[in-house]
Amino acid sequence: MDRGTVGSANRGRLRVEVRTEGRSEVVTPAGELDHHTADLLRAPLEEALEQGRTRLVVDCSHLEFCDSTGLNVLLGARLKAEAAGGGVHLAGMLPVVARVFEITGAEAVFTVHDSLGAALTD
Repeated sequence: MDRGTVGSANRGRLRVEVRTEGRSEVVTPAGELDHHTADLLRAPLEEALEQGRTRLVVDCSHLEFCDSTGLNVLLGARLKAEAAGGGVHLAGMLPVVARVFEITGAEAVFTVHDSLGAALTD
């Protein structure tokens, strides 16, 4: 399901697609995740959790930028997923995005996979 750019002040900067694959809810943000577009990712993550989908896989392979607001969205989803017995898995991060997680130490609190395939088989 394509969440499009609903509610974005900067239409087109972030597109989020969501699909269910096995026991995982796969959320694929594409573009720039920042304070203007964070709600476009927050909404489908929260919706998945509300529907009882607690194993969230965020396919970061098309994510070109992530600032602290985007990082906080992912951290918030991780806390909610873990409280419900699940978790957030990050897959296929581009080096520029991986660097943000490395600098902040956030990589230590997520399960990070080299690829979406690896995240889905874990």
